[in-house]
Amino acid sequence: MCPREPGVAVLPVGRGGRAARMNAVAILDRLRALVAARGLGERVRFREGCAGGCSSDGPNVSVEIFPVTPPGERPDHVAIAWKTYVYSLPTLDCLATILDENLVRLRVRGGVRRLRRSQQGAE
Repeated sequence: MCPREPGVAVLPVGRGGRAARMNAVAILDRLRALVAARGLGERVRFREGCAGGCSSDGPNVSVEIFPVTPPGERPDHVAIAWKTYVYSLPTLDCLATILDENLVRLRVRGGVRRLRRSQQGAE
């Protein structure tokens, strides 16, 4: 996310909340607060950087999802999922959707991988 992007998005932070007018800095602050509240600090990262054009109205967001680090191991800093929201934030039902849809997609993928591995072990 680039804090210099002009423009605002008007949407609730969470489902059922009141819509708020947010610029890029406010969106990043609220997304980081959602990540912290959900205990996802080791799995979700937002970077400052251009996600769609600083010269056009934004704001735009790129989110990266990382694997859970097993206890006692060093974290892997290679994202296993990511998505960029360029000019699409106002179409979301709330800001939390950014986390929800990416983590759900990751759970589904992870479940498919675990299923395939268990099937291979049974053969």
